[in-house]
Amino acid sequence: MAAELARTLLRLINPGSITGPIFGKELRVSSRRKRNYVVRTAYVALMALFIIFTWMMSMDEIGSAWSRVQMARVGRFIVAAIVLFQFCATQLIVVCMFSTAISDEIYRRTLGLLMTTPINSFQIIMGKLFSKLLQLLILLAISLPMLAVVRVFGGVPWEFVVAALCVTVTAAVFAGSVSMFFSIGNRRAYVAILKAIFTLLALFLVVPFVTEALWRPRPQWLSMVLAYTNPWGAMASVFRNFVSPFPAALSWQVHCLVMLGVSGAVLAVCTAVVRKVGLRQATSEAGLFVRRRQRRPKAAVAGGEQAAGRIRRVRGSPVVWRELRTPMYRSRLKGIIGAGMVIGGLGATYLACAESLDAGVTHLVYAIIFIGIGGVATAVLSATSITSEKEARTLPILLGTPLSDLHLIAGKAMGVFRRCVPVWLLLGGHMLLFTILGFVHPIVLVHLAMLVVWLVLFLTGTGMYFSARLRRTTAAVMANLGLALALWAVLPILLGLTMALSKGDSDYINIVFCANPVVQGTVVTIAGAGEDQASESIEGLEYHWPDDSVGPYAGAPGAGDTTARMFVSILGYGLVGLAFALRAKAHLRRKLF
Repeated sequence: MAAELARTLLRLINPGSITGPIFGKELRVSSRRKRNYVVRTAYVALMALFIIFTWMMSMDEIGSAWSRVQMARVGRFIVAAIVLFQFCATQLIVVCMFSTAISDEIYRRTLGLLMTTPINSFQIIMGKLFSKLLQLLILLAISLPMLAVVRVFGGVPWEFVVAALCVTVTAAVFAGSVSMFFSIGNRRAYVAILKAIFTLLALFLVVPFVTEALWRPRPQWLSMVLAYTNPWGAMASVFRNFVSPFPAALSWQVHCLVMLGVSGAVLAVCTAVVRKVGLRQATSEAGLFVRRRQRRPKAAVAGGEQAAGRIRRVRGSPVVWRELRTPMYRSRLKGIIGAGMVIGGLGATYLACAESLDAGVTHLVYAIIFIGIGGVATAVLSATSITSEKEARTLPILLGTPLSDLHLIAGKAMGVFRRCVPVWLLLGGHMLLFTILGFVHPIVLVHLAMLVVWLVLFLTGTGMYFSARLRRTTAAVMANLGLALALWAVLPILLGLTMALSKGDSDYINIVFCANPVVQGTVVTIAGAGEDQASESIEGLEYHWPDDSVGPYAGAPGAGDTTARMFVSILGYGLVGLAFALRAKAHLRRKLF
């Protein structure tokens, strides 16, 4: 009896009974993919380079008492930067990783086969979850030795490192759970990625503003719920305890437990839906990706033949027509409801910020957020344009038609442009509304439109290149987002450190900063946003560019010079995007399988 009890306990606590063989299969597949090793190498290289540059900044003062104090400051800055980078990057990575976790099994019709084995739906979900989170934990574990080395400088307690790591992991688990939920009902990876990103933004950004607008003062119980279910607020509390002697009221341990519980609820829903879909496939019924009206048997007509459906006429380019036939929401009603929720949430944020809408900083925050959302949507949509055809094995069919490769690339690019319009309308609608209300100068609309043009051209070209070169949608999306982060986030940090180390003239490094979309959006928005700036004439607006003291526009940062800068950006980034698109055309017929 004791032996039987021991075997029962071992079987209950055995991790293999939770994940099943799916975990081992996913690990074997991941260990054979080169991109995982490339990501790890690049991750370590960037962190090491950042630490080296920061170390060199204080080399001249080594040996003095001031230097020892400064080294503690440098250590705190390095640790804070690494923690914040991990917190933001891991959530974006897991959203991309889990976007095809279940949809691949459904689309390839292997989910029904899995349901005929002793593997249950819970083991499928847990195996997918832990196998992909293990890759993420490896990235986080890589940084631990560097964090331990930096702690030698002093000023960095282990409690901060552990708290930040736990908050990051629980936030990544929740983001992965949400992305996995959307991957069940969406065949295309970009739809699952965009829905997951918008859902996370709505939960962690829009909902606090909505509750602030509807409940004034906000009830204490609601504030506690929002605090313990928002990873960004929890990370802010961890940083407050790190830099301030007054501890925050939020307990990060309770927050992590709450987030794990919420993630478990989402995974429970995923398990139930996966079981339903798997049993439907196992019994040869229509898949989840088929509309309900198509699952119903069609009415028979005379002669035993089925009634013919409505024929859709192809108008214009067949590639563009096909791209626009797969919207994010298959139901028009769902699309209308989603648009209404976005507009309502945005209006609630306006009510919450009603007292500061006449300030230019408020519109700058909105502009940066909308530019970031639009850039991510463009990068994701373009990176999935060709890989989705490869995964569906329809690319050879397209290449076998009379359509030329250039026509296919141009049609895919036009499809990306058309799909990006609703996302970029958030920025255009916001600026147009407050231009009419007199809080934003009309020239800001022109400059931001020019910024959007070159940003879309560049990200579309690079995304199509990675989509043509790589086989998997996840790899193409991560490569395109990684290129954007390297150019506009990592490179400015390295240049800033170079400017700090440089003993000579660093004005020409500022010219590179002027090509950054965040810098351009900040300059053009601050110059014309606000009640005072909106009433100024075009000649009276002042644009403060980083390179005011050097270059062809030195000493004259006016609206005309700024417009010329934006035209140069459109030309430069447009040519680079065109070059990437042509390289995508050259790789279109290579490595089809």
